[in-house]
Amino acid sequence: MTEQTQLIPGNSLITNTPEEGRQLAVKMARLVIKLTQPDADVRDKLRPVYAEDAAMLIAIGQTVATEFATIAQANNYWR
Repeated sequence: MTEQTQLIPGNSLITNTPEEGRQLAVKMARLVIKLTQPDADVRDKLRPVYAEDAAMLIAIGQTVATEFATIAQANNYWR
């Protein structure tokens, strides 16, 4: 990843629906992982490790949940 990587796609947390917000949260979490480990080959090698580790999968879910909470608040919880 380069310095020009946009960690908030479109530079906005505003979405039309909660579903779009959830999709944005997943995308943002994936971007953080790519930024943290920029080598695609290393990420591919690690995937089987976390794919079978319940604690790691829960941690991934928590990361997405945190991103989603931020997006939901930015959208005034779609009120």
